Amino acid sequence: MNDRLPHEKGFHISWDQIHRDSRALAWRLDKQGPDGGQWRAVVAITRGGLAPAMIIARELDIRVVDTISVKSYDNQTQADAIVLKAPQAELMGDEGEGILVIDDLVDTGKTLELVRKLFPKAHFATVYAKPMGRDMVDSFITEVSQDTWIFFPWDMALQYVEPYRGR
Repeated sequence: MNDRLPHEKGFHISWDQIHRDSRALAWRLDKQGPDGGQWRAVVAITRGGLAPAMIIARELDIRVVDTISVKSYDNQTQADAIVLKAPQAELMGDEGEGILVIDDLVDTGKTLELVRKLFPKAHFATVYAKPMGRDMVDSFITEVSQDTWIFFPWDMALQYVEPYRGR
């Protein structure tokens, strides 16, 4: 019998790893925009999408960056997704065409489903994807199992962690 909590099956991401994976996502998105291969802007889904969006914007030389703030978790419990802050309406134009919407992870897809309803013509890209939300994203780099909890470097402190199989 498995008596571990869901978050105990962890995938720990270092700063180096998120940087490498975000660059790989940028390379995948290069020359894929609708305007001669170019993207008009990057919109980061805060907070997790901020670091990948900054790296992707740098790699693709995109100078226009905005955010959309969506809350879909209370600590480690998923809740209904709500928009706390939207990107500039004039930037998003006609349903987000030519815009890269970036997040760190698609889990169940609730966050991206909400944002996709607002901007159906945008291109949605995440660094990591879980099976339940994978259909909500257009591009991603790494798929992890649904029962894996991803520990991002901005959520962690250096400390001892028990081995996966115990002692």
